[in-house]
Formats: sequence, C-alpha cells, structure tokens
Amino acid sequence: MFFLPGTHKEHGLAYSPLKALVSPRPVGWISSQSTDKIANLSPYSFFNAIAELPPMVMFISAPDAREENKDGHKDSLTNILKTGEFGVNIVAMAQAEQMVKTSRNVTSDIDEFDLAGITKKTAEKISAPLVAGAPAHLECKYYDHITLPDNGRGQHSVMVMGTIVGIHIDDSIIKDGHVDIKVYQPVARLGYKDYSAIHDVFELTP
Repeated sequence: MFFLPGTHKEHGLAYSPLKALVSPRPVGWISSQSTDKIANLSPYSFFNAIAELPPMVMFISAPDAREENKDGHKDSLTNILKTGEFGVNIVAMAQAEQMVKTSRNVTSDIDEFDLAGITKKTAEKISAPLVAGAPAHLECKYYDHITLPDNGRGQHSVMVMGTIVGIHIDDSIIKDGHVDIKVYQPVARLGYKDYSAIHDVFELTP
C-alpha cells in the first residue's frame, strides 16, 4: 500500500496510521504554571530528548481546538512562553491512568493536578510544580520555539525546546549505578488510543 499524507481514508484506513508507525514514543508529561499561579499538567507524545550536552528536550504543542482560546495555543505553550520554564515528569506504569486524565480538554482555570488527584512536588530551579511520585523529573528553562507549517486548516503546531537545569531521580529506581527502567516501567504512546509499558529490556554491543 502507498498513499499520500492525508489520503488514508481513501485507502481503507479509518484513522491516520502515522502515530502507530512511529512508535513507541516517550510521553512528556509537561507541567507548567500560569502567571496567575494556576498549575497545568498535560501529556505530549511528540516528545523527546534532543541533546545530551547541553541537555535539552523538545515537545510539540498541537493547535488548541477550544473556541474560547483565540490565539490557538494550548495552556502549556502559553504558560511556557510567558514564564520561560516547565517540568517534564517521567510517566511510570503506576501513573498511567492519572496521566490520561490530565489530557482532558478543560478550561485554563482548571488545575489538572487537582483534576487527576495528583500531589504536587516542589521543584528546585523552577516555579512550576512537579508530579509527586513520578520516578524522575526534568526541570527545564525555555530555550526557543519553532512554528511548524500550516496544517491545512490555517493552524500551526509549535515545537518547544527547553534546556534541562535540574534532574530528580527516585533512589528506588537506581540499581548498580544505572537507572533500571524495569522497576518503574515507563509508559510509551502508540497509535490511536493505545499505550505500552516497557517490560523487556535487552543489551546489544556494537
């Protein structure tokens, strides 16, 4: 089968398979805070580390579909552009259901930590709260953003890049000087509404 992007339905595919093909993808559980001190927490599956030195991450914020939001920016993006900081909370299998709850499309006055029953953890280098109980956290300072091409509907996704200024790791997941992901089983996003947790790990030597 071959088809051009956006023509999947003409080839018998009810949904675009792109997210299923490019998988698994790590989930960036992004925490931020508005200038009015309202916390925001939302998962992003177009997320990854992009450099080790300096340590940097990125995530893609898709256009906001809420009618009341005229600039088309999701709350995470708005908060980060105004405050210059955000947190990345690593999602373990134990937090999977709470993570999904924070993906709900709610108004900007709603604190997703409260919505999902999540306790806040105070960060060291940023003002935005972190997810208590997550196996690891990355405290980030905004570096830059790139507006991506028009999506065909007059809207644009935005790539946000941040520099990591602080790292938290739960001591319980460190074994023999290594982070043992089998202990906390990081959650990955697949296509559609599907997720996966990492259970099997193998080592290859070049």
